[in-house]
Amino acid sequence: MIPNDTRMPVPRRKEGDHSREAAAERRAFITARTGADLTHVGAFSFDPAVTRGNIENVIGVAQVPIGLAGPVRIQGEHVTGEDVYVPLATTEGTLVASYNRGMRLLSEAGGVKTTIVERYMQRAPVFHFHDARGARDFASWLETHMDSIRLAAEATSSVVKLSHIERYAVGPMLHLRFNFETGDAAGQNMSGKAADAACRWIAAHHPGGARYTLSGAMDTDKKHSQLNVLHSRGARVVAEARIPDALLRARVGTGAADLFRARLNSFAGSVMAGSANNGMHAANALAALFIATGQDAANVAESHAAMTYVRLEDDGQTYYWSITLPALIVATFGGGTGLPTQGECLDILGCRGAGKVGRFIEICAATVLAGEVSLAGAVVAGDWVESHEKLGRNR
Repeated sequence: MIPNDTRMPVPRRKEGDHSREAAAERRAFITARTGADLTHVGAFSFDPAVTRGNIENVIGVAQVPIGLAGPVRIQGEHVTGEDVYVPLATTEGTLVASYNRGMRLLSEAGGVKTTIVERYMQRAPVFHFHDARGARDFASWLETHMDSIRLAAEATSSVVKLSHIERYAVGPMLHLRFNFETGDAAGQNMSGKAADAACRWIAAHHPGGARYTLSGAMDTDKKHSQLNVLHSRGARVVAEARIPDALLRARVGTGAADLFRARLNSFAGSVMAGSANNGMHAANALAALFIATGQDAANVAESHAAMTYVRLEDDGQTYYWSITLPALIVATFGGGTGLPTQGECLDILGCRGAGKVGRFIEICAATVLAGEVSLAGAVVAGDWVESHEKLGRNR
């Protein structure tokens, strides 16, 4: 093993850096430096050339187990009365079993109704002025030049569309939040390019010029924010179901009234904690789906935010249950979705490629709701710990 006290750069090649040979060279390098055995890291089935644009200094793959849950029946606008099987990549025991149980219950209740309310991706530049009046006057100027700003932004892509611009004044600054439609891509880079072109046009045409910073942090990339909850980032989608009390008792061992009382407790606890999600564990479903299907896993930081709303109907014989995801950031085209394993998982869902992002959004939301139903039932029925002991420990 080479002593690890001298800085040595990771080997790279000007040509063929995404080749099996280059990956093997880097594995040999780090094995010599650390003594790590990378047999499994280096065992993969696809040509690493396909990872160009997805990763640098590639050495191999991280093999995450993928389980299959479902089917879940979805009554949406893009998934219309279908039974969908869902691949989940995770190392947490009981997770797939729990989602499988929730999917069965929801399907037997008639399925999950899904509704996409809106979908935008943001870039949020800030413009700087001498004083607050300059910022106020600039806001008015923007309003009268929206058509030209839109043309400049949309010239950067055949897909991107500028929907609207939010404006927030702070002292001598005006923070803008450009809202773009980005087709089947998640759209962070697309939005950044479009906003950059728009800002350049603004700086060139505003009387006296305009000084700006391309991101003033109100776009909240990879961070949760209350602004996303109110104004949406990515997709705002709702999944809802009406579940008979008898079915809840049969499948999760507790009734609608008990679940409703427990939800009131959870509401109070979530408020005290200042939680970004008053439900159970949306991050579990989304992380497992994101890893399986080539999403940017860091987007779970924003996407996991959720609002659960419940009520008793039919004199307590039906439990209405909904969850709203206000910042679900996903794609079926571009990024990691084109990689071989991830593409195969998207194929399971019928979601690979252009024209499929609405379908994928609905599946994500339905999967989240299945996990809420199952875990809440386990907690209230008292078998949550027992389930983890039975299925969630390596033996």
